[in-house]
Amino acid sequence: MPGKTLFGMTGADLATLLAAVATLAVLYAMYMATTARDPMTKRVKALNERREQLKAGITASTAKRRAKLVHQRESTDLMRTLLKKLQVLQDDQLQVAQKKLAQAGIRSKDLAVAVIFGRLVMPIAVGGLAAFMLYVVRAYPEWSDFKRFMAFATCLLAAYKAPDIYISNLISKRAAAIRKGLPDALDLLVICAEAGLTVDAAFGRVSKELGRAYPELGDEFQLTAIELSFLTERRQAFENLATRVNLDALKGVVTTMIQTEKYGTPLASALRVLSAEFRHERMMRAEEKAARLPAIMTVPLILFILPTLFVVILGPAACSISKNL
Repeated sequence: MPGKTLFGMTGADLATLLAAVATLAVLYAMYMATTARDPMTKRVKALNERREQLKAGITASTAKRRAKLVHQRESTDLMRTLLKKLQVLQDDQLQVAQKKLAQAGIRSKDLAVAVIFGRLVMPIAVGGLAAFMLYVVRAYPEWSDFKRFMAFATCLLAAYKAPDIYISNLISKRAAAIRKGLPDALDLLVICAEAGLTVDAAFGRVSKELGRAYPELGDEFQLTAIELSFLTERRQAFENLATRVNLDALKGVVTTMIQTEKYGTPLASALRVLSAEFRHERMMRAEEKAARLPAIMTVPLILFILPTLFVVILGPAACSISKNL
């Protein structure tokens, strides 16, 4: 009698496949551990482009100048033209998409058109494929009409929300990385301010020192230092920093920087107070995670550790009892 199979594969085939996957995982882990990468390499090009734009006098302070920053690439020209013909490309919608891309660390404003185009095309493509598979090919013939309609609606909704979900995930990860390094950055800003450095020089120094430890934060501080050097209004540089980072703590820092610039209050003392608050907040989050750890470990303990422990302890006794009987 032939052995049982799963998806047409025997137990030996499945074991071979799992061994191959494990081997690839080990090789990938070794590659990631032995390869030294510079996290700031990919961001240098964007910072240099922004510096050249500011040198040319393009500051994005008005709607007319912002329009000049949108370089129409060949890949997005067709998308832009099609969206304008369909009258679905609105200025406010485009600005919201550009803001989200900036918060995700994506500097190209042309990709905002691609995001809006993806919202339009992906539901049509994925919905058409789902309709073809469910109603023409009749995949899953045992499904009822209601279940088919729910599957079709789910595909449409997932295809429409996929670009926004992906960008929101990037924004949350980037904000978490910036939040982690913000107290250290404020401490360095305090040291630079007490040493007599200007604000733009202090931001540049902090970005240089923290670029490898916190590349996202170093990227934002370096871009702020560039804008402080070239923009006509320093307040605009701080507001751009608050716009690019979706983090309330950094917005508080920006507000403090604007007030010190406006009223001439001591910068070092204000930043020292903010740094202490952020460090206390980070410690509270760590204590909260540590307090949740026993409850989280209960399920793995019951499912994996206790059965193994029972087998090790009761196994020899059970073997002796069965041998004597």
